[in-house]
This record gives sequence, structure tokens and C-alpha cells, in this order.
Amino acid sequence: MGEGRGVHRVLVGKLEGKRPLGRPICRWEDNIKVDLQEVGEGGDWMELAQDRDRWRALVSTVMNLRIP
Repeated sequence: MGEGRGVHRVLVGKLEGKRPLGRPICRWEDNIKVDLQEVGEGGDWMELAQDRDRWRALVSTVMNLRIP
């Protein structure tokens, strides 16, 4: 259990470099929420995804909106 192990270096070591400046990158979940708001579907998207038929219909609707 030496100090040269990778796990020890991650837990005890210091980070090098800095965070990038500017606005944080959008997450996948953020994109889903925005797309559902554009379609007019509100509520919890995770519960909505549990119903496969309804989720599939919404995904196809959103995909058709994105294609010019």
C-alpha cells in the first residue's frame, strides 16, 4: 500500500491546471428538458421515459423538429 499507487495519488494529490472560463457546457439532461419544453410537454422527464410508447412518440416529434 505505497504512496505510488494510483488510488492514493488521486485521493491525496493536487489538481493541475485550471477550470475553463465561461459558461458550463450543457449536459445531456439539459438538452432533454429544453426539447420537451419546445414540444410543450412538461413534468418529470424521467417518469415520462418510463412509458416507452409515449417516450418514443415524443422522441420522434422532437427529431422531426430538428430536421430542416
